[in-house]
Amino acid sequence: MALTFTDANFEADVLKSAAPVLVDFWAEWCGPCRMLGPTIEELAKEYEGKVKVGKVNVDDNPGIAAKYGIRSIPTVMIFKDGKVLEQMVGVQPKESLKKRIDAAVV
Repeated sequence: MALTFTDANFEADVLKSAAPVLVDFWAEWCGPCRMLGPTIEELAKEYEGKVKVGKVNVDDNPGIAAKYGIRSIPTVMIFKDGKVLEQMVGVQPKESLKKRIDAAVV
């Protein structure tokens, strides 16, 4: 199951994570975000133990969204060693996300 990242736990759970982290910035009212949701859940299962996969609700956590300049959702970012490796805006095919995750895991 995808994790929930918040303004409160983002630094500890994402930026200081030993493993790469995929973060889906989304909102409840966003149709494309809801389309991407099941893909994020599948990736969380497939990469369990290798990559942290989680979501940030931008309405509930405006601090993180502002810090990373999130203007459009869904936005998916991959973090490694506290830095953004990848940023993708809009609904992404699962295979595209997997390729980018696999590149980050190396």
